[in-house]
Amino acid sequence: MIQLLLGLVLLFSSVSMVSAEQQDHHECRVTPDIHEETSSKDELPTFLDEQKPRIKELYKQAVHYQHLLTYIPCYCGCGETANHKDNYDCFVYEIKDNGAVVWDNHATKCGLCLDIADESMKMLNEGQTVKDIRHYIDQKYKRFAKPTPTPIPRNEKKEE
Repeated sequence: MIQLLLGLVLLFSSVSMVSAEQQDHHECRVTPDIHEETSSKDELPTFLDEQKPRIKELYKQAVHYQHLLTYIPCYCGCGETANHKDNYDCFVYEIKDNGAVVWDNHATKCGLCLDIADESMKMLNEGQTVKDIRHYIDQKYKRFAKPTPTPIPRNEKKEE
C-alpha cells in the first residue's frame, strides 16, 4: 500500500513538473509591463541587467527588426492583457523622434514572445519573406491564445 502511494506521489509530481516547464516556456506572467526609456537602440534598458543572455540578445536584435516584427502577431494573449498590436510591442513600446527608445519588459516574462521573435528573425535572415514567416508563425502558434491584431504584410518582397 505504501509503495502504491509513493508511486502515485511520484507520478503526480512528474506530471506537475512537465506542466510547470511548459508554463515557464509558453505562458506569460501577467503583471503590469514596465516601460523604460534609453537614449538609443544601442542602449539596453536596466530591467535587462539581471536577465539571461538569450533574453538580452533578443532585445538587442528585436529593436532593429521593426520592419518584420510589426507584421508578426504574438500568441501569448498580450493583445488583450497589454493592448499589444504585434510581437514588436512585446519588446519596444515606442521609438521617439529623437531616436530614444521606450522599451517594454513584457518579453522578459514570456517565453512565447521570445520564441516568436527569435524564429521570425532567424527565418528572415535565412531569406524567407515576411509573408511566409507570418504564415509559419500563425500556423505554429495559433493553438496558444488569441493573436494580437497584427496587419498582414502587403507584398512578397523580402524586407531588408
